[in-house]
Amino acid sequence: TDVLKREGVTISMDGRGRAFDNIFVERLWRSVKHEDVYLKGYASMGELLLGLTEYFAFYNGERPHQSLREFKLEVQL
Repeated sequence: TDVLKREGVTISMDGRGRAFDNIFVERLWRSVKHEDVYLKGYASMGELLLGLTEYFAFYNGERPHQSLREFKLEVQL
């Protein structure tokens, strides 16, 4: 945290170990790992970058989202 403070970055966490501060990011990365990374077992960084690019296009444009009552997002890229 010293580097962040020195650079003037505001730390957004309410307190050490507060579970709700990063729950959305944790859920996203859980989905990424379980729906893509673990299933495909990328052999190189290049494959991983291409695979994640494709996965995030799917995640943002095609994948049904529970919080949207299983509707798909309409995203224009």
